[in-house]
Amino acid sequence: MQRQMVTILGASGSIGASTLDVLARHPERYGVFALTANRAVEPMVELCQRFAPRYAVLADEESARQLALRLREEDVSGTEVLGGGEALKQVASHDDVDIVMAAIVGAAGMPSALAAAQAGKRILLANKEALVMAGGLFMAAVEAGGATLLPVDSEHNAIFQCLPVDAQARPDAEAIAGLVLTASGGPFRGSDEAFLAQVTPEQACAHPNWSMGQKISVDSATLMNKGLELAEACWLFRQPEQRVEVVVHPQSIVHSMVRYADGSVLAQLGEPDMRTPIAYALAWPQRIDAGVPALDLVATSRLDFEAPDVQRFPCLRIARECIAAAGSAMAVCNAANEIAVASFLRGEIAFTAISATIEETLQRVTLIEPSSLSEVEAVDREARVMARQIIERRPVAVANQGS
Repeated sequence: MQRQMVTILGASGSIGASTLDVLARHPERYGVFALTANRAVEPMVELCQRFAPRYAVLADEESARQLALRLREEDVSGTEVLGGGEALKQVASHDDVDIVMAAIVGAAGMPSALAAAQAGKRILLANKEALVMAGGLFMAAVEAGGATLLPVDSEHNAIFQCLPVDAQARPDAEAIAGLVLTASGGPFRGSDEAFLAQVTPEQACAHPNWSMGQKISVDSATLMNKGLELAEACWLFRQPEQRVEVVVHPQSIVHSMVRYADGSVLAQLGEPDMRTPIAYALAWPQRIDAGVPALDLVATSRLDFEAPDVQRFPCLRIARECIAAAGSAMAVCNAANEIAVASFLRGEIAFTAISATIEETLQRVTLIEPSSLSEVEAVDREARVMARQIIERRPVAVANQGS
């Protein structure tokens, strides 16, 4: 069997770590072509020592220079260091690459994911922003480039696993009546509004079931992560937003479901471990060991489901409204959310001000129907500037509630 070469965009994050864990279990099947990060010099030194990629890329060029120096100090040879956004696109589209794990968090991951699509790669999509910001453009690039797009988010991967083989290529088949995305509900499920107004960044990042980065953890706490996943599901599976339900499932055992025309509901269950969807996407249509223990149904004992509370967690409602509005609405929503979450993590605004910032940004930015990546990026920049202005105008007493 010829080894497939893998580029990991976002190697220093939690998805990157899980991907490398799965790859290390199957050295006869996979090799590491390139590892990328933003500024994580020392973590990348360790990864290069262990996995010996052909390329190591840091988006920040000064950090790339520091990495090159550190690799020389550690006598790590055979790995070429590159820096900058163009280098990210280069290692995502290189002729020798078979698989690209797109795991750069936020809008920063969109250009390299798009380059992989245009180059016809097998894309393991963990960066949902590529579809959230520019779903039409990205899906068109996948089709034009002959790429294979496989979802890695646990919910979308679960839906993909529950589809019949013939419908994985055409998920809008008549037999499918709808999709059900599950949400853990985050750490504040059941909390009242007074408590939410006083939430700290440390509390918001303490997810009850999953080990994730800070930004995604906060998105899970606000339910914005589920709103972004809703947008992603509509593009991946060609469904209108009305046919994609969201239900809160605190145990995070049922990762998502598919409703069929005959009344059947198929669900994918498993331990909350990202190595399962990563392994499925790597080896599809086969399955390989992911290092994840088998689900103990007796120990699990119960599975609970409830409707999301969009009054106390309005980000899900906002996202659904943006999906229905189409055009650049979700790009604006995503940009404002990234700015608001970053401000909350710095203690500048309250947890409850995240959704308020997004809504006000949407009211103040003119929505368009983007026809190119440059137009999407322009909308993204405008929304970020507006969100920052809105945050800066907030009273200091309110802004300090989340600190």
